[in-house]
Amino acid sequence: MIPNILSIAGSDPSGGAGIQADIKAISANGGYAMAAITALTAQNTQGVSGVRMIDPAFVAAQIASLREDIRIDAVKIGMLGTAAMVDAVLAALDGLSAPIVLDPVMVAKSGDRLLQADAVAALRAGLARATILTPNLPEAADLLDRPEAESAPAMEDQATALLALGPKAVLLKGGHLPGGACPDLLATAEGLTWLPGPRHATRKTHGTGCTLSSALATLLGRGLPLPEAATGAKTYVARAIARADALSVGKGHGPTHHFHSFFEDPQS
Repeated sequence: MIPNILSIAGSDPSGGAGIQADIKAISANGGYAMAAITALTAQNTQGVSGVRMIDPAFVAAQIASLREDIRIDAVKIGMLGTAAMVDAVLAALDGLSAPIVLDPVMVAKSGDRLLQADAVAALRAGLARATILTPNLPEAADLLDRPEAESAPAMEDQATALLALGPKAVLLKGGHLPGGACPDLLATAEGLTWLPGPRHATRKTHGTGCTLSSALATLLGRGLPLPEAATGAKTYVARAIARADALSVGKGHGPTHHFHSFFEDPQS
């Protein structure tokens, strides 16, 4: 059965991140994509020029409407923006037994802040609702109010600290680490597992966090165990980045190639 995956996130009209990236990643990984939109943005590959938040009550109404009619097999939460939105979304998901992947969208690739400072505390307080939290290193530092991790031991320390805040698991993304590798770290009650990966020399990484979390939600919704789902999502994103040069979108941080597998030569 094809799983129904709900993305709760902001819109990126350039198509590389946010709801648009989520829908592509969910579809490419075998899910049926649904969306509750939290914000409208004016942005492209070079930056964000405007943000209009949706009324939190109306976002809750979007979610309630879906829950009344459609089975939800997994949820991905992305851009929430404000403390009121954090509270409204978590309340709207109350009682839902499906896995919840929480991607703490705080700062865009361009450096534009997408989560208000006073909302960080609300998000931190709600981490116990997450099946898995998927921060990058700057986001982890923000949540923990610590300096950004710059080494593998520091990543292990921060992943453990994030796990103590309540989520059932943490996938700490190491893309900001210096060096030629791009390792991620999965932390669960059973321990720490490193997920190694190569670093691709490219600027086409717009929306990688959105893409990873949506792929992960889809694989969990398909019933894969967490370690297998995390590995599968990381592999998918790495291939989407590696094949991003097939796209010509914008002059800044270009998007990944979400549907790369549909364009590959089966004979190659």
